[in-house]
Amino acid sequence: MQDAIGEQLELGPCDQIGFVFADLEAAIKRYEPIFGHFEVQEFGSFEYDYRGEKDHCELKIAFGKSGDLEIELIEWVSGGSPHKEFLERGREGMHHMRFRVDDLDAKVREAEAFGYRAIWGTRFAEGLAVAYLERDGDPLLVELFENLHG
Repeated sequence: MQDAIGEQLELGPCDQIGFVFADLEAAIKRYEPIFGHFEVQEFGSFEYDYRGEKDHCELKIAFGKSGDLEIELIEWVSGGSPHKEFLERGREGMHHMRFRVDDLDAKVREAEAFGYRAIWGTRFAEGLAVAYLERDGDPLLVELFENLHG
């Protein structure tokens, strides 16, 4: 059924797999031998729509590559987010898969027909936005990423 959803939503190939860890440095040490070098970035705090409320969230993120697939390692720093929920459940590891879309709002609406709901997201600028979607009974989140700038 997952293939049918991807086809019907015209998502194309996954371009990123995101992992969440309590300790980013330890995760980098664990995964650099597998994926190669990671570039750490700290973006500061951004305001997100988190489960219907506005909340600021700060994350430390490291980006690596495996072929064309981006590997994202995330450490939650502060604020409400699905990353914090994941850690609070005692989990670490694979958290979400990302798909690039041309119109985030339209794709979120289309995904609702398949039981997905947006739980976290923001619009950074015109043509640059992100949304995490979840559905009942599925521990893996789907990230939709609109980046019309490149």
